[in-house]
Amino acid sequence: MGRGKIEIKRIENSTNRQVTFSKRRNGIIKKAREISILCEAQVSVVIFSSSGKMSEYRSPSTSLSEILERYQQNSGEKLWDAKHESLSAEIDRIKKENDNMQIELRHLKGEDLNSLYPKELIPIEEALQIGLTSVREKQMEIWKMHKNNVKMLDIYFPLICAIYWLLFLPQMIYISLHVQEKLLEDENKQLTYMLVNLLSDDLYISNNFHSLLML
Repeated sequence: MGRGKIEIKRIENSTNRQVTFSKRRNGIIKKAREISILCEAQVSVVIFSSSGKMSEYRSPSTSLSEILERYQQNSGEKLWDAKHESLSAEIDRIKKENDNMQIELRHLKGEDLNSLYPKELIPIEEALQIGLTSVREKQMEIWKMHKNNVKMLDIYFPLICAIYWLLFLPQMIYISLHVQEKLLEDENKQLTYMLVNLLSDDLYISNNFHSLLML
């Protein structure tokens, strides 16, 4: 008994739709890889999911741009307009400039210099001299700023000390006087205690003396 024919229509369930997409996408890419290997065909497959995620496959011996160019030549359909061509040229120019800047950076770091002629080393030396001069100027600027900060500290430090003493000296004097007052109070108590004891001893001696006289 053969399998029933599946109706081709949109799958409403999002989970089932994603599972089906993954299976069918993998199957298409597998078939594209097989025909490329078995038949030496130039194949390129580009698939975008509903979420915008791209999947692609192309034959190892070719590039997507080469396949698109061959398609354009054979179909007579122009894929790129003037705007796209201008943008592509601008991208190529920027990429070339970036490559040149990477080479210059390596040269400034002292790398890959063996392949250069003496005349080509002169601009590199000049650039290094300019960079060294800029670094020294920045160092002098920082040093002067630091020196000015130290100078300002020397000027304002006495004033800061004076303000400190004006703010805290009265409090320190008050604390000192309070301590001295407490010490004097303790000394007075001690003297009073000693005086009382002395008077008590004198009274005791006097009483004993009178008692002896009465005898």
